[in-house]
Amino acid sequence: MAKKTVLLTGASKGIGKAIKEVLEASGKYNLLTPSSSDLNLGNLESIKDFFNDQHIDVVINNAGINILNPIEEISHETIDSMFHVNLIAPLILIQKAVPFMKKQQYGRIINISSIWGVRSKEFRTLYSATKFGLNGITKALSRELGEYNILVNSVCPGFVNTELTKKNIPFSEQEEIKKNIPLKRFAEPSEIANIVEFLISDKNTYITGQTIVVDGGFTA
Repeated sequence: MAKKTVLLTGASKGIGKAIKEVLEASGKYNLLTPSSSDLNLGNLESIKDFFNDQHIDVVINNAGINILNPIEEISHETIDSMFHVNLIAPLILIQKAVPFMKKQQYGRIINISSIWGVRSKEFRTLYSATKFGLNGITKALSRELGEYNILVNSVCPGFVNTELTKKNIPFSEQEEIKKNIPLKRFAEPSEIANIVEFLISDKNTYITGQTIVVDGGFTA
């Protein structure tokens, strides 16, 4: 069988890097992991140019930014950048990929959301707004595209053992958070990647429109 072509954003580190490694190891996919110079998610023209000659079977919207601020300190620049990268760019990428998916009657779309797109926390107003929005896109498109055999799902990681987590959360705070997770640990990036691999594989033929929380029971 011909290899499926997968577009994966944000593949240089963390969860995105783990997804890249898992998919490469499977040997089943042609992976497109563009750098920011190849595909600038903050620039609509860059997105349009990228799709000039690309036929994509699978879109994995993983790239995102998270700037924490009290409501009074949120700038217009922060609003623009977070909504563009986290919500508008994924929507446009899907929009550009869908015509080919419809034509071939096959497609898989994965939006990497967050537990903060299912519940929220202080100072995450913009992040939650974009991630709740991403989950809304998932649900709407699963209904719109289902008849074309295009499956659309969100994966919502909880606390994951990435370099960014280690940088942003002091060790002592990490240990306190783990006490509130039934599994008493953070997820490994590969555990999120394995869920994504299943959802885009031929083993998944009927799961669509779902917001799949992978958080060790934290939000249960």
